[in-house]
Amino acid sequence: MLDDADDIHPLFYGAPKTTEFKKLRKRIVQNTREAIEQYGMIEPTGKDGDQRPKWLVCLSGGKDSYTLLAVLHELQWRGLLPVDLLACNLDQGQPNFPATVLPKFLEDMGVPHRIEYQDTYSIVIDKVPAGRTFCALCSRLRRGNLYRIAREEGCSAVVLGHHRDDILETFMMNMFHGSRLATMPPKLVNEEGDLFLYRPLAHVAEVDCEKFSSSMGYPIIPCDLCGSQDGLQRQQIKAMLDQWETNAPGRRQKMFRALTNTRPSHLLDPKIFDFKGLTTGEAVSGKDPQD
Repeated sequence: MLDDADDIHPLFYGAPKTTEFKKLRKRIVQNTREAIEQYGMIEPTGKDGDQRPKWLVCLSGGKDSYTLLAVLHELQWRGLLPVDLLACNLDQGQPNFPATVLPKFLEDMGVPHRIEYQDTYSIVIDKVPAGRTFCALCSRLRRGNLYRIAREEGCSAVVLGHHRDDILETFMMNMFHGSRLATMPPKLVNEEGDLFLYRPLAHVAEVDCEKFSSSMGYPIIPCDLCGSQDGLQRQQIKAMLDQWETNAPGRRQKMFRALTNTRPSHLLDPKIFDFKGLTTGEAVSGKDPQD
């Protein structure tokens, strides 16, 4: 990736020249390409069958969404992502939201974009009991508006900036508090069946997003403008994973790989493995893990 004056997307103007940053950038790009290819995120044609796909890239102004925006434009700029990209910010009416920051940034970077204002904050304040976190309802309302915008813009997919650590934390949350093994999938179809939802940063570590966006000096907008932080339970999960990572570096990556290496016959869910129909005299899925 040579950053000559005529061979770089504006999102990378002023990128540090250090070896450390170049390695970081290369790692993020490789991890993103790997996820896009592994989960089949590039549809062969657009919705009408005669145009290339168009993605709605959701930009909150946080470190993760800036990293997502930059790496997707890097791949597109170099001919490695044959899709059209439309950045989108949904201003949900939170108090003190700096409404001019993202429009100016996107215009300066020459990034096609749409800024949408929908006062979902007032709805959340009205519906959520005092003392409860706003995040769940806020997220549902945001997702519904993003799907609508994607349809209006002729997009085939809504693209989010969730990274590897988000996926791990959600998995642990579901296991500890929801009694199920589930997490954020890198690719899914919405309930209406007309749009994809992609998470191209699924293989990217949160610390890499933080280092990247900080090094590039992107104008970060905090996620707590509404005064409601994500639930205490998620913060506890994050702290637990941080401690594990400190005690055993690489633990997060091993846990993430486990999510891609499941053994239904060695779990306990009869809905995904026919335990009752299991008989002797035929090859089975492997040895008992305790052997």
